[in-house]
Amino acid sequence: MVNMDGQKDIQRVRLEAAAVANAEDAAVWRWFSDLCEERRIRWCHSGTGWLITVDHRHIATAESFDNAICDAKVGVDMKPGKETV
Repeated sequence: MVNMDGQKDIQRVRLEAAAVANAEDAAVWRWFSDLCEERRIRWCHSGTGWLITVDHRHIATAESFDNAICDAKVGVDMKPGKETV
């Protein structure tokens, strides 16, 4: 059985996790928006899912657009010698 302090701790952890997830999601969409403005990102839907291209290089493919964009950001962030956006 969880006491009141335990419930408060669980609620606090959940709120902190939600805040971190919201900040990470906002960072991804700011990155996406910046690349759109600079015309550096392209996407299309194919039989294999959403294909994401950054600077004329295929970076990610995923079934959902959201996952493809998140994967693309990770791929660009891990690329050696990347330009900071």
